[in-house]
Amino acid sequence: MSFLKKTAVFAAVSAALLLGACSKTENTQQAASGSKTYIVAIDGTYAPFEFMENEQIIGFSRDILDAVAEKEGMKFEYKNTPWEAIFATLNKGDSDIVSASVTITDERKQSFDFTDPYFEATQLIITPADKASDIKSMADLKNRRVSVMNGTTGAAAVEKIQGTQSDLIKRFENMPLALKELVSGGADASVGDNGVVKYFIANHPETKFNTVLDPSFENENYGFVLRKGREDDLMKKMNAGIAAIKADGTYQKIHKSYPLLTLHYIFDLILVLDYKKLG
Repeated sequence: MSFLKKTAVFAAVSAALLLGACSKTENTQQAASGSKTYIVAIDGTYAPFEFMENEQIIGFSRDILDAVAEKEGMKFEYKNTPWEAIFATLNKGDSDIVSASVTITDERKQSFDFTDPYFEATQLIITPADKASDIKSMADLKNRRVSVMNGTTGAAAVEKIQGTQSDLIKRFENMPLALKELVSGGADASVGDNGVVKYFIANHPETKFNTVLDPSFENENYGFVLRKGREDDLMKKMNAGIAAIKADGTYQKIHKSYPLLTLHYIFDLILVLDYKKLG
């Protein structure tokens, strides 16, 4: 091979490596059919939004993503990824989208870009039924053992009451472990997203629980997460797809297929009104 040809090959390889280092997935995979495939990192421990069943990732968020993909002619590949490692996959270029019921916050927007909201939630306190008379608000958790999922808005709410260094806060890598701690008696209460808490209660009828909606809890919006400053049209497609499924009724149809998510607003509103009457 001539020197000029070697130089040309080296330059081409170097350029390819440089582009690959910037992002492994931004120039998305080409499937055999020629359509682009976007990698979606999903935390499959957050039922009913994202969870595993028969070795498949299912749930409300997955259904929304599938509907968006159909509207926009996109193709997604889903990879189950632990919560504590999920955001790193974006920065490393190992994923294009994170789907983990991520609440859109100003702090998180400094590090990542979010799609338009696709679900509205709030926090909920869950306690064993025998502690219902002792725990009626967030203030009552001041000196209580509370289990939370680390790095969530639920954990932040408890830290606001107890302080970030409190030994009474029991942090877990996922919500099922936090709730298991409550059931085993290792915690007096747990705080998490209302949809997840109510799904857990519905699937554990053998245990009696009490829930508290504190008036201080604000409504939160879930968004799908993309790498900060991504330059292709993925964000545009995602937002267009979310808008389209809301406009044509697809979103509402998916929402109604999850009864606990459909009804929780009514129950939570009643809880708030009752609390204010008592106050």
